[in-house]
Amino acid sequence: MTFFNLNARLEGDSHFVTDLTLCSVRLMKDANYPWLLLVPRKPDLVEIIDLEDADQQQLMREIAAASHVLREVTDCEKLNVGALGNQVSQLHVHVIARFRSDAAWPGPIWGAAPAEPYEDDRVDTLIENLRDAFSDRDS
Repeated sequence: MTFFNLNARLEGDSHFVTDLTLCSVRLMKDANYPWLLLVPRKPDLVEIIDLEDADQQQLMREIAAASHVLREVTDCEKLNVGALGNQVSQLHVHVIARFRSDAAWPGPIWGAAPAEPYEDDRVDTLIENLRDAFSDRDS
């Protein structure tokens, strides 16, 4: 795979979870919403259409896998998936677990509530559960 640099803001705002075939999976540092980022590990990507056709298909498979894992681990009521990139242009996809009781329901999460940091033991447990669920999907 070609050398790739993760955008500093994406890195600072998230915790590493695992690497899939194409994407690095990261957990956003916001306990308001269990929220994964999928970042394709290829250089100079801004839009999904910047990926080769096979990688576009792989991205869709990985979005589906992340969605299944997030629903399994969180028992969420809804999943939101989006690739916005208005503040960070590096291609990344948000997969967000939503609950009727969350701070932004039923609207979008952006700007609805200040980011709530995870407690250390809670984030460690969540990351471990996510890793286990991704690993189970690989088996």
